[in-house]
Amino acid sequence: MLTLILALAAAASPAAPVCTVPDGTRVHLELALTDQEKALGLMYRDSLPADAGMLFLFSADQPLPFWMKNTFIPLDLVWLDKDGKVVDVHADTPPCRADPCPSYVSIGPARTVLEVNGGFAAAHGVKPGAVLRFEGVAGYPVAGPKR
Repeated sequence: MLTLILALAAAASPAAPVCTVPDGTRVHLELALTDQEKALGLMYRDSLPADAGMLFLFSADQPLPFWMKNTFIPLDLVWLDKDGKVVDVHADTPPCRADPCPSYVSIGPARTVLEVNGGFAAAHGVKPGAVLRFEGVAGYPVAGPKR
């Protein structure tokens, strides 16, 4: 009976958020949903696991400027549209060491931004036009999973 209860609980639990990139690598995601989470992002971190990233979710396609203030590690910034298609990539974005920090914005409107370790995008085929798959991210991509 306990086994059945545990199995049902596991099935009912939402899937941990994961992104699958073009070469099949799975990225375990932290979600930035609130204004506070978006403002903090990956600031003050000395490292990021190789298979981890942060996904910033917004409600509409728009220009999404990002900066690297108080970020200690280089990151790839990946802008995606509502369907999970890569709009733009800013690779190996350096930490900001002095004010004013530059802003980075995609070449077109985006719905989300994925931050991963610097060099990740090039190593795993994440480039404009590629489509990333998401699991466990409620409401994204907007059109639902593509099969």
